[in-house]
Amino acid sequence: MTLRSTLTLLALLVLSPAALATGTPEPQQPTIAIIIDDMGHNEFEGERLARLDQPLTLAFLPYRRHTVALAKLAHARSKEIMLHAPMANTRNFGLGPGGLTSTMDEQAITTTLRRALQSIPYVSGVNNHMGSLLTQQLAPMDWVMRELDRYPVYFVDSRTIASSIAGSVADAYNIPSLTRDVFLDHEQTEEFVDRQFKLLIQTAKKKGTAIGIGHPHKVTVDYLEKHLPMLDEQGIAIATVSGVWAMRNDNRQMFAEGEKQAIRPAYARKN
Repeated sequence: MTLRSTLTLLALLVLSPAALATGTPEPQQPTIAIIIDDMGHNEFEGERLARLDQPLTLAFLPYRRHTVALAKLAHARSKEIMLHAPMANTRNFGLGPGGLTSTMDEQAITTTLRRALQSIPYVSGVNNHMGSLLTQQLAPMDWVMRELDRYPVYFVDSRTIASSIAGSVADAYNIPSLTRDVFLDHEQTEEFVDRQFKLLIQTAKKKGTAIGIGHPHKVTVDYLEKHLPMLDEQGIAIATVSGVWAMRNDNRQMFAEGEKQAIRPAYARKN
């Protein structure tokens, strides 16, 4: 399935009989996208997320034990797949395999990023894992976006620091880009997740669309399993990240056929 065929927007933009009669589209339903970061470590919660009915977007760390199997399952269940690219942070937390650091030159960043993309099946987009250091630095971000520009992928700035320039550099390369609005589960309590989820919905009502980021914690998966089926009765839609991008861009396709180079799978390779 291609990126274009995974767009859930088709169901969201169907005109009612009244709209068809008048020729005027109905107002857009407030729509959220939810990215789940750090996929690939936790097999049990990862499978629960993959099997949810709603069109979540799952961001996988490269080379983790369950990344390939869970990504294949998630894709079969109509989820959108991203690379959660580890990037250097200001607190010197370890990045694990596939990490991009500020000491790397252009060739090292390009090769590491390319192999990470190749290691994840069905990848449609990229966002940063940590990255509070690297996403502030122009040269590494330029190298990252120059490589991403070769492929049919979008970029989401997780915005782990307010001074991130990652989204701006992506825009300079005309890479389809978006920015995280709400973190859902910095505190792993139901009360905190509930407060942040309601903030995500409020943001979507105000802006039309909003993007939240969560993690495969049990409390988060439990909450989503319970509350996502209730969105319809609240008048809230949920879409993949590419679906939200399309809503913000007149429902046009991200890429023309043959415009970008396909990512060549190489699931067993590491940097």
